Amino acid sequence: MAIRSDYIRPLDLRHGRIDMNHGAGGRASLQLIEEVFAPAFDNEFLRQGDDGARLPAPPAGHGLVMATDGHVISPLFFPGGDIGSLAVHGTVNDVAMLGATPLYLAASFILEEGLALVDLVKIVQSMAAASRAAGVPVVTGDTKVVEQGKGDGVFIATTGIGALPPGRRIGGALARPGDVVLVSGTLGDHGVAVLSRRESLAFETTIESDSAALHGLVATLLESVPEGAVRTLRDPTRGGLASTLNEIARQSRAGITLDEAALPIRPQVEAACELLGLDPLYMANEGKLVAIVAPESADDALAALRSHPLGTQAARIGTVGVDAQHFVQMKTRFGGRRMVDWLSGEPLPRIC
Repeated sequence: MAIRSDYIRPLDLRHGRIDMNHGAGGRASLQLIEEVFAPAFDNEFLRQGDDGARLPAPPAGHGLVMATDGHVISPLFFPGGDIGSLAVHGTVNDVAMLGATPLYLAASFILEEGLALVDLVKIVQSMAAASRAAGVPVVTGDTKVVEQGKGDGVFIATTGIGALPPGRRIGGALARPGDVVLVSGTLGDHGVAVLSRRESLAFETTIESDSAALHGLVATLLESVPEGAVRTLRDPTRGGLASTLNEIARQSRAGITLDEAALPIRPQVEAACELLGLDPLYMANEGKLVAIVAPESADDALAALRSHPLGTQAARIGTVGVDAQHFVQMKTRFGGRRMVDWLSGEPLPRIC
């Protein structure tokens, strides 16, 4: 008796693994989409079932912002998050740092042959939960499979689209002498959390990643000050606060001076970095932002950040000044000064 051609055994989501057929574009690929991806990300745009999504236009007068990011973190799961939630947060934040409201995400998955389906399901469900919590749906995507040994489990690339209100301009080139540098919370949490899991390090207290979507925090900030008072927004991910501020100083052709005593760093993060010979200023963050604001609006901006659940530990950490060399310097606790240079090398590979 012939077997019906439309019958296929359900995926074994507990014990099954990805194989090359799942990336071949045939029935196995369709099954992976229908049993793993589609139920998790379900929304009206994804249900169109095409190779892209037809989306409504942004509100009249708004511009469009687009950002894209690749996520290759190792390990895939870490205290406080995983590659799935991180892929949502990272791109949502990139859109939000331009002052835009994130609207939609696209996702591309590169799966390695042999990846456990149970791990893929956890990652996809975590990503879907982060997407729903942020209110930014994944509206289209793609999946490919590479041979075992060539993918390290899973890589995820996400692209985000957002709507930018008319007249709003926020960017790294807009910082001016006299402006104030704010940070929304403690530094280095994500980098130390990933390192602790990767190297199986045990600390007295668990250090969790700060991975979070920041567009709500940005909205609260922008609503609290006059238009134009927020010059620059940036999330200090790879390279940490130090590299982020060097990038802004170079873009703005200015100098930045930090106050070491004002930097918010958890004692356990500081202790872990001291033990391992690392500097918290270069550790990655995935749920913090740097804001450079006009001096007359600094107090209101700081209060707005602290009023939001993701900004309760916000701090005023420095100022923008005139410097032909565009250096970032730090006033130390002992009254001296030291250079805060760009990150040299990569102390923590595969951090995001």
